[in-house]
Amino acid sequence: MSLAISNPGHTTEEYLRIERASEGRHFYLDGIIYEMAGESLEHGLISTNLTAEMVLQLRGTPCALLSKDMKVRSGPEPFPQHSKKGLFSYPDLVVICGQVRFHDMHRDVVLNPNVIIEVLSESTEAFDRGEKFLRYKKWNPTLTDYLLVSQRVPVVEHSIRQEDEGWMTYVHRGLDQIVEIESINVKLALSLVYERINFSDV
Repeated sequence: MSLAISNPGHTTEEYLRIERASEGRHFYLDGIIYEMAGESLEHGLISTNLTAEMVLQLRGTPCALLSKDMKVRSGPEPFPQHSKKGLFSYPDLVVICGQVRFHDMHRDVVLNPNVIIEVLSESTEAFDRGEKFLRYKKWNPTLTDYLLVSQRVPVVEHSIRQEDEGWMTYVHRGLDQIVEIESINVKLALSLVYERINFSDV
C-alpha cells in the first residue's frame, strides 16, 4: 500500500479538510492518511483508453463516468460525525447511474457508485484486491461491478454482485477478449483497452 503520512487518529472531517487544501491526492483508511503514488505511462494510457471507450458508450444513457479525482466514501449510513473509521478512496474510474449522492455540500465525495474500475499498480494491487474491495462490498450497496485491469499483461478481472449479495469473478485473458458490463450496457474490447501498450516494455 502507499506510504502513510500520518499517525492513526485523524477523523474523517480532518482528512477532508487536509485533502481539500492539498495539491496532491491522498486516501483515508481508519484514521490514517496515505499518500498516493504517481502513475506509470502504461497506467495513464490504459486509463485514457478506458475513459474514451466508456464515455462514447455511456453517451445518452442515465449513467455518467467520473474522473479519478472524484472520491468514493465507503462506510456506514448515516455516517457518524467525528468518526475515525471508514475508507475514502480515489478509484481510477467510477460510473454512477441516475442522481449522484454526495457526502456533503462540497460535492467531491460520492456515495453511490455503480461500477468501479481500478488499473492495478505494483504498490496498490494487494490493497485493491483485498481490503479496498472488502470495504466496497460491505459499505457500497449500489456497487454492481468491480473491475481490476492489469498493466503488465492483457488481463481484466470482472467481479459482479449476485442476487444473493455474493460476488462472482470472471477473468478475461488476451487481446481478443471482450468484457461485458451488462449493468450499464458497456462492452470493453481488450484490444482497445490496451491500445498503445507494448507489453515487452512493462
